[in-house]
Amino acid sequence: MIFVTGATGLLGRVIVLELLKKGKKVRASKRASSNLDEVKKSFKFYTEYPAFFFKKIEWVEVDFDDEKSIEIALRDVGEVYHCAGKISFDSKDDEEVYHAGVTATKNLLSACKASSVYKFLYVSSAAVMDLTNQYGMLTEQSLFDHQKDHSAYVISKYMCEQLVKSADSLRFRTVIVSPGMILGSGNWKQSSGELLQIFIDTPFTFSGGTSCVDVRDVAKISLLLMEQNVFGERFIISSENKKYTQIAHEIREKIGKKNSIVLTKKHLKCLIFLNILFGWLIAKLRLLTKANIDFVSSFPKASNKRIKEKLDYNFIPVAESIDFHIGNYIKDKNKNKQM
Repeated sequence: MIFVTGATGLLGRVIVLELLKKGKKVRASKRASSNLDEVKKSFKFYTEYPAFFFKKIEWVEVDFDDEKSIEIALRDVGEVYHCAGKISFDSKDDEEVYHAGVTATKNLLSACKASSVYKFLYVSSAAVMDLTNQYGMLTEQSLFDHQKDHSAYVISKYMCEQLVKSADSLRFRTVIVSPGMILGSGNWKQSSGELLQIFIDTPFTFSGGTSCVDVRDVAKISLLLMEQNVFGERFIISSENKKYTQIAHEIREKIGKKNSIVLTKKHLKCLIFLNILFGWLIAKLRLLTKANIDFVSSFPKASNKRIKEKLDYNFIPVAESIDFHIGNYIKDKNKNKQM
């Protein structure tokens, strides 16, 4: 039995589906508020048999603060894919971000080590890596810069990585994947699934850039690492490095919208005072923090050399990924209009 946390999220659901395609038995975590119908519908983007595979999932509601609840979820489980966590860059959510990330991961690891689990994959983020090599690239050896301002989300990912690394042992093996910005279909209005919707709806973009990767690549690579027993390491999962302006243009062009207006670091810094004055009232203004501004104004380029060599893997090009997911988005929206 394989246990997947965060199984209703953009990545978790695709990992679940890829495991089911391989004939694996999957137990998947969900929240009480999770929309399982939405997950089932999103399977149609990745398989011709969405209902068939969805029926094979054993769903379980897990309280990661409750030792007994986790213990029940891990019964007869040999492998864990830990995708759960809260994605937010709003300072109001900082406590929840730490709790859903660090506390939940600590409790899950503790329960795993007392169970039958012997393989554990943790989904981190390329944003945890700060210091580049002599070629100006982020690699698996890049360290977290403790002197730099980071969001609670990035700090929580770093702290979780340390927990996972320290848990690795001869009996309980761990591996970490660090994806760039994930492009995927479904879950359009929540968490990382909201990404395409933001690029479509927002007339502004930023001067920085990021590494990008298709959700299908992250899922397949995660499975390959576990199947090939590659442990005690972390891997950057990235297809290409792209400026936000490039991503926004490619996405908005597909739906016939004008190019976004670029907000530079200087522009954003001038707006910080709005957060101070009105952040308590307007949620979006709380995103105007130094850490967030630095993040969207920088362009750290990530190297995918190590994972390509390790698995002899070929990534889906970002343009092809955008075509696929925007096509799914348009079909979904048109279908909803007709209903």
